[in-house]
Amino acid sequence: MESKSARNAWRPDAREILTSPVHLLAFGLGSGLMPKGPGTAGTVVGIPLFLAMMSLSLPLFAAITVLLAVFGCWLCGESARRLGVHDYGGIVFDEIVGYLIAAVPLLPVLALNRHGLWPGLLAAFVLFRIFDIWKPWPISALDARLHGGVGIMVDDLVAGLFAALVLLALLAI
Repeated sequence: MESKSARNAWRPDAREILTSPVHLLAFGLGSGLMPKGPGTAGTVVGIPLFLAMMSLSLPLFAAITVLLAVFGCWLCGESARRLGVHDYGGIVFDEIVGYLIAAVPLLPVLALNRHGLWPGLLAAFVLFRIFDIWKPWPISALDARLHGGVGIMVDDLVAGLFAALVLLALLAI
């Protein structure tokens, strides 16, 4: 199996990414085209999406996030198929949805107190990036065993869940 850095040595044509709706969404509106840290750039795109959704009820927030995750399985898989590269680093839709999951514990806190907004968003961001990069078990096992769009999405969804659990514990302290 080739390493992720080897998979990312080739770079897609930016014009192709920005003019194809599938690639444009999978690449987080172009954030995945960043030459360094496309996953971090993609996670940043998750912040305004979270801000747009944070006033929704928790059930509606959860339903939209689940729909995005299911859609992301198809989207990321289709983008990877068209590129001919599995889990290309520029495909960052998975980071965007993973961040939404990581930030869920902020919803009840932010409903009561908007003053903790930016520190909370930053904490969710840092925790998500740590789990996404570090990939402790079972994230690493899922990343190695699952393929296609599901494989691209699931490790980030679980990284988001781990980040959310740590954030929840920090908020409880």
